[in-house]
Amino acid sequence: MPSSIQKKVHTLLCPSVGDSQWDKKIDTFLITLVLLNVIAVILESVDELFLAYQTFFEVFEYISVIIFSIEYLLRVWTCTCMEKYKHPVMGRLKFIFSPSALVDLAAILPFYLPKALFYDLRFVRIFRLFRFLRLFKLGRYLNASRVIANVFYSKKEELVLCFMLTLGLIIIASSFMYFVEHDAQPDKFSSIPAAMWWSVTTLTTVGYGDVYPVTAIGRFLTACISILGIGLFALPAGILASGFSNEFQKFKKGKRVCPHCEGSLE
Repeated sequence: MPSSIQKKVHTLLCPSVGDSQWDKKIDTFLITLVLLNVIAVILESVDELFLAYQTFFEVFEYISVIIFSIEYLLRVWTCTCMEKYKHPVMGRLKFIFSPSALVDLAAILPFYLPKALFYDLRFVRIFRLFRFLRLFKLGRYLNASRVIANVFYSKKEELVLCFMLTLGLIIIASSFMYFVEHDAQPDKFSSIPAAMWWSVTTLTTVGYGDVYPVTAIGRFLTACISILGIGLFALPAGILASGFSNEFQKFKKGKRVCPHCEGSLE
């Protein structure tokens, strides 16, 4: 059984469980720390700033890693307060491999791994960029992230269908364009995979202009693909808009229910 201290710490760390001022302050502090870490990674890429404030960046990184490491260890320690992780050993192992815990672990590993495994500065720099993974920690503290996840989950079949339609159209358009333009531009449309670059830029209506048809049939095909692309990429936007509308309706209905008797408050 979890101790009272474990339950208290768990309540403080889980925004969906606690509802006190301290819970909100801890959430706000961690959100701010994550955002400051992302800003620090961006500013460190400016050589002049990094050389001038290198000590500050390093101290800030050490402090951040200490805080995130303590948070991670406390979450592993208190996860047994949740019913699905109640077993003291297997429950913690299950929690460690959960998506949220893996995100927390990924937020601190870039600090420890280069020091333990690599001495080449190139690997160290690559791992430093992985600190951007800390941005995903925000999903734990923001309700909006759960709404987005619910939308994608509820509309996953429709989105997969849109992806398959898009992929199929890219393959068909690339194949047709290859056979139409290959003789006229063997360097630009050398193969179907090479023609896929044209297909993607045309479907997305980007049109960089580096690859374009010169034959009459090729231009007609390009016009048709461009029109289809506008409609095709509007499909996922409509699906997601419908999903968000449904989620907000559920949220509003949930707000009108009494938490004690589950009766309507209207």
